[in-house]
Amino acid sequence: MFGISPLGWVHTLSSLPAIPAALYMLATRGSITPQTRPGAVYFICMLIGALTVFLVAHQQISYVIGIATLVFLLAGYGVGRLTVLGGARRYIETICLSLTVFLLMVPAVSETLRRVPDGHPFVTSLDAPLLIGVQALLFVALVVGLSVQLVVIWRQNRAG
Repeated sequence: MFGISPLGWVHTLSSLPAIPAALYMLATRGSITPQTRPGAVYFICMLIGALTVFLVAHQQISYVIGIATLVFLLAGYGVGRLTVLGGARRYIETICLSLTVFLLMVPAVSETLRRVPDGHPFVTSLDAPLLIGVQALLFVALVVGLSVQLVVIWRQNRAG
């Protein structure tokens, strides 16, 4: 179904819970929060997804996205332990983890549009206008969302 291999299904189904976990944290907390239960779910699902992409990828960009996701995920979840960074820790964490959400959504949307509906997908190539438009919207959401998050952190630091 949808031209996905059994290993592809493992990759897809293991990383899929990261999407609602990210949306929940962004809606309720304004950012990905590593020290919460949804944060743990997000980390585990993203880690599995980023590692298994190397087993199922067919395009070079998939490897780049997988490596970038791993780097930003590990940095975002590890930076909180680096007390030497002081107040910059929260900014770095927010930037890194927001980038992981973006790196999750770009291939998720691309693969969905290229596979659904089964046999007659919405788009048939990576340069389809619909796909480019959706990816542009995801980029705008990243820029706007990250800007808002950083302003909120700055205001909290100034007030606190």
